[in-house]
Amino acid sequence: MTTSGGINPQLREWILATARAGHGVPAVLGMLKEAGYPPAQCRSAVAEVLKIPLSSINATVPPGRRTQPPAAPRLIVDGREVRVSAALEAPVVRVLDGLLDAQECAGLIEAARPRLDRALTVAEDGKHQIDERRTSRGMFFKLGELPLVARIEQRLSRLLGLPVEHGEGLQVLNYQPGQEYEPHYDWFDPAQPGFTAVTARGGQRIASVVMYLNTPEEGGGTAFPNVGLTVTALAGSAVYFAYEGGDTSSLHAGLPVIRGEKWIATKWLRERPLR
Repeated sequence: MTTSGGINPQLREWILATARAGHGVPAVLGMLKEAGYPPAQCRSAVAEVLKIPLSSINATVPPGRRTQPPAAPRLIVDGREVRVSAALEAPVVRVLDGLLDAQECAGLIEAARPRLDRALTVAEDGKHQIDERRTSRGMFFKLGELPLVARIEQRLSRLLGLPVEHGEGLQVLNYQPGQEYEPHYDWFDPAQPGFTAVTARGGQRIASVVMYLNTPEEGGGTAFPNVGLTVTALAGSAVYFAYEGGDTSSLHAGLPVIRGEKWIATKWLRERPLR
């Protein structure tokens, strides 16, 4: 399973590919056990590759349960019907159909296209950096920068019951064939030295909304490998998920685009106003 330099590269790729395909951690561990790997080494390898605390794997935690929400499967926002087509309770996940219309999707893409650059991640010191796990191009809008952006921000505020000022600027991302965002968390790690700086304004991230601006020809969904859920990227729909810092069930990935391209708009929400 391991070499003197760490985990066998073939095994590392297998764990990543299996998680991207939507298999949860228990399923990955089960497959490794069936292949004859020692349980303790299985847990260590999966924790390292998927960047999950080993303690969370050693603890027996029941997987999330997918449900059809009993209340408000239909929501009327801005005169449009938004349907909750699927839900998960641990972590809290809601798939929202009809959040954006075709003109809004096209408008965001066209406004973002001239400003695209290599997408960055937040480093341990709170600064932005290039991360090989994230291979897309992207850009940020300021809050309310365009009438279209302001309208979508207000819609999300009414839908989620959280003031616009609790949201970071809308980020638009473009993924070409083969590009992806490997399994990661959106919350800021309190153990990292940059935590105080990155949370000084707005506090911790508490939820994310990923809005799909087009439908890729193949691939490009959003996977939650710890709970075995994959959300298909469909133009106009979105996936909302909430979490707390340290919540390992919110591990998620932007799956590789196989054919075509993928455009998304992401909104991260904070516990306090950012301005």
